[in-house]
Amino acid sequence: MTTPLTLTSGRHPDGTACLTVSGEIDMSNAGSLDDALVGKPGPLVLDLTAVEYLDSAGLSVLFAHAERLRLVVTALLEPVLTVSGLTDLVTVHRPGPDD
Repeated sequence: MTTPLTLTSGRHPDGTACLTVSGEIDMSNAGSLDDALVGKPGPLVLDLTAVEYLDSAGLSVLFAHAERLRLVVTALLEPVLTVSGLTDLVTVHRPGPDD
């Protein structure tokens, strides 16, 4: 069974392409996230503020695209990204007035 995941394309206030993700990212749907990221060339803001769960399959997708991502995350995901080492490769922001 695939875990529900919603992916919404848009623009960040600074004009950069943005992909907003909501739900849970796990082995059952990480491929959908990867497909969405592959289809977005150039720098990309990935808004994960509505993500409630992220497993190693989701982390693998983020690592694969790290060179062009800027992440917006809540305090819930930040420790996972830090322990995995992803925060050493990407810029991570907390949500703010411009996000």
